[in-house]
Amino acid sequence: MAFRITGLSPEPFRHLFDLPDEELAAHGAQRWIATEGSRLPDRVEVRDAAPGETLLLLNYAHQPADTPYRATHAIFIREGTTAPCEFVDVIPEAMRSRMLSLRAFDDAHCMADAELVDGRDAEAAIARLFARPQVAYVHAHYATRGCYAARIDRWNSPAAAR
Repeated sequence: MAFRITGLSPEPFRHLFDLPDEELAAHGAQRWIATEGSRLPDRVEVRDAAPGETLLLLNYAHQPADTPYRATHAIFIREGTTAPCEFVDVIPEAMRSRMLSLRAFDDAHCMADAELVDGRDAEAAIARLFARPQVAYVHAHYATRGCYAARIDRWNSPAAAR
C-alpha cells in the first residue's frame, strides 16, 4: 500500500515570526534557536532544524474534529519554510530517527487503531494500519513528547490512476 506523508502549510504561522517575543507569549508561543544536537523537528518540512535556525514553539490543533479525539499539542515551525513537504513511500529522517506513535482514524475522525513503532520500522506499521478498510488516515506523533509530526494518507499516484 503506497502512502504519502505531508507537512503542514506554513501560511497560518508566517505572521507570528514578525511579532516580538512579548506578543508571541500572548499567543502562547515561544521563539527558539536550534543548537547543535537540539533535534527540533519542523512540521512543515518534517526535518530537524539546523543549528542557528529560528523556530516557533506553539500549540496546534492537529485533530480539530468535534469528537472525543479532538487534540492539540506543541509543535515547532521553522522560520523561512515556503511549502509543505510531501514524501511518497518514504519516511523522512526526522521521523525515521525517533519512536513514533501512529494513530489511525476513520472517516468520522475517531481512532480506529494505533501502533507504537521505531521509526525505522514505520513502513510496515503504516501498511498494517492501512490494511484495515475503515482507516482513512494516520497521524504520526513523536512518541517521547507526544507531539504531532505529520499526516499520512493512502496514496494512489496520478500515473497509477491512468
